[in-house]
Amino acid sequence: MNGLEPARFISLEGGEGAGKSTQIKRLANWLEQQGVQVCATREPGGSPGAEQIRELLVKGAGDRWASMTEALLMTAARAEHVERRIKPALSEGQWVLCDRFFDSSIAYQGAGRGLGTDRVKALQTLALGPFEPDLTILLDLPVSVGLARAKAREGEKANSADSEDRFESLDLSFHETLRAAYIKIASSEPSRCVILDADKTPEALQQDIRSLIQKRYFAPNG
Repeated sequence: MNGLEPARFISLEGGEGAGKSTQIKRLANWLEQQGVQVCATREPGGSPGAEQIRELLVKGAGDRWASMTEALLMTAARAEHVERRIKPALSEGQWVLCDRFFDSSIAYQGAGRGLGTDRVKALQTLALGPFEPDLTILLDLPVSVGLARAKAREGEKANSADSEDRFESLDLSFHETLRAAYIKIASSEPSRCVILDADKTPEALQQDIRSLIQKRYFAPNG
């Protein structure tokens, strides 16, 4: 495939059960087949220090942290992730595929936790400056479908020390608020964000993602 552009930073966003992790794995494999070096990562986490903070955020009761504490922890993990892994990977020519980035904080803590999206956006700017993804893909699907998928995924982990269902366990209205917030974010930044219908098979969704990447970053005759 010819006409490849320089290293890119692509984030995948969406509510619980949207299939971000699965789609990133498939996209990474496809890009590598095209000769692209890929760094697949996630948030919260992605670097040693950020993974330690992740343990505090994804486990335990839904009300484990005050809203601002949660936002600060998320942002601290993100700042560490960017400096320790994302920027170094980009500087080495790798394409970075990230399962969540700052849009998650805007949706989860800004809208879902009621801190206000403007306050959380300001916090991200304070921590990261102008740094942002080149492309953000929002995997959108009905909340009921996403939560059912997420619960099935947790399966054996349920009620165990390894369960990462802290956010999934929150009430339906919280998740409906998240979905609305994500759509608002994506609609307000159409040059960066693209909304894809995730209520389909993983194979069909992956094809949509690949088509998007191919049109945006590869030559038409690639």
